[in-house]
Amino acid sequence: MDIETLFRLDGKTALITGGATGIGRMAAEVLVRAGARVLLASRNGEACEAVATELNALGARGSAEGFAGDVGSEEGVDALVAEVHARCHQLNILMNNAGATWGAPLGHFPFRAWDKVMGVNVAGLFDLTQKLLPLLRAGATADDPARVVNVGSVMGEREMGDGAYSYSASKAAVIHLSKILAKELASDAITVNALAPGPFVSRMTAFATQDETTRAAVGKDVPLGRVGREEDIGGCMLFLCGRGGAYVTGAVIPVSGGINVMSGPNIFERALP
Repeated sequence: MDIETLFRLDGKTALITGGATGIGRMAAEVLVRAGARVLLASRNGEACEAVATELNALGARGSAEGFAGDVGSEEGVDALVAEVHARCHQLNILMNNAGATWGAPLGHFPFRAWDKVMGVNVAGLFDLTQKLLPLLRAGATADDPARVVNVGSVMGEREMGDGAYSYSASKAAVIHLSKILAKELASDAITVNALAPGPFVSRMTAFATQDETTRAAVGKDVPLGRVGREEDIGGCMLFLCGRGGAYVTGAVIPVSGGINVMSGPNIFERALP
């Protein structure tokens, strides 16, 4: 076993949706540093182009390309698939990271919040994956499968909705769908795994992670005492996408600092002096 190449991604092509900010941006940098050609797509094509420029300036082994791509509608998915086909003939890594959320108190949660959030987080993820299967199959071998990494959330595993009813339900769907696809695509030499992140600095969590003070406050409710960092996502991506993760499929990795195993205060904690 060659430790030097266990997590290298030279020659691999990856697509990351929602790649301009947050977890997508974190993943993009580590994949470029590991040698991959990374395609970044989001509704804000200019932001993806700017990130690609930043990543290409690192002088890493890999490279990045940014462009517009919207998974919030069937037409958007079709356009994104056409753009990917125009840029490559095979795909080794697909990271379904684009997401939407909506928050409102119970009793005031609007019907339209379900269509919007489930449309992007579940329907868009599924439709993009199935329409990219020809490219993923082309990039897969029995010894080195193609990889699909779906970004769920610890909120899809724990009953901690906090008014984000459609978001939490959508992420539970992502996690379950990942397991179904893992079973169905194993014979095609395509692995499918999910990440279940806790709090990370991102556009979606900007209301709670915009500065050191708020990040520290959020970190107090995390068993490991902090919000997630770039290397926390990076390490998971290198494992799942490199040769070291070739035998792993249907897994859900909780990148949440222990939130996934929280059960409230210890049973006698409040009784102690």
